[in-house]
Amino acid sequence: MSGHSKWATTKRQKAVVDAKRGALFTKIANQIAIAARAGTDPNMNPSLAMMLEKARQANMPKANIERAIARVSDKSAAALTEDVYEGYGPGGVGIIIEVATDNKKRTMPDVRNALSKNGGRMADPGSVMFQFAKKGFIEVAERGEDNIMLALDAGAEDVEEGEEGLGIITDASDLMKVRQALLDGGLTVQVAELRYLPTTTVAVEGDDAAKLEKLLDALDDLDDVTAVHTNAE
Repeated sequence: MSGHSKWATTKRQKAVVDAKRGALFTKIANQIAIAARAGTDPNMNPSLAMMLEKARQANMPKANIERAIARVSDKSAAALTEDVYEGYGPGGVGIIIEVATDNKKRTMPDVRNALSKNGGRMADPGSVMFQFAKKGFIEVAERGEDNIMLALDAGAEDVEEGEEGLGIITDASDLMKVRQALLDGGLTVQVAELRYLPTTTVAVEGDDAAKLEKLLDALDDLDDVTAVHTNAE
């Protein structure tokens, strides 16, 4: 595993997108519906703008996006809430699980079962979270020193150059500002989202690594789970 890398979650999510596109659209639609409560104009609502960017990156059909936004005014639609669960995986790895659900009584047992059946367990609130920090993460396709400086000048906290481009970390509140500066600079933004990034990591190898991958797959398979973060190294 390489959970400390800025690239690890992105690569894994791309594989999930290809294999489970329909389920991904449902997850994104729920996030759009929640974000739209603060306003349906993305120019005035950065959270909605970020979710619409995520939908665009996933090639989500326009009709799906419009239905998700319209849910805000649909009095018959079940109310959606966001929540965060904490857990431990094989080898003592910390796991943060983000969900969007209309039924917490369904979602929490589903998450608990996915953990317990795959070598993990639920954790008390706060017992895992302190090992993470919520940050903005941006991936761009371009590389090079000039582009690294562009990101840093725009307010990025850290930049990592990889084979596929740059991984850029920002303060959570600066995500959309830095993203726009990168776009204005001519860069291709492939990912722009908030993530729980680990401040400490846990080395996972051998059987534990294989078990952890299976556990993460089981969590991804849950319709209500929108994102999963680990501190696996």
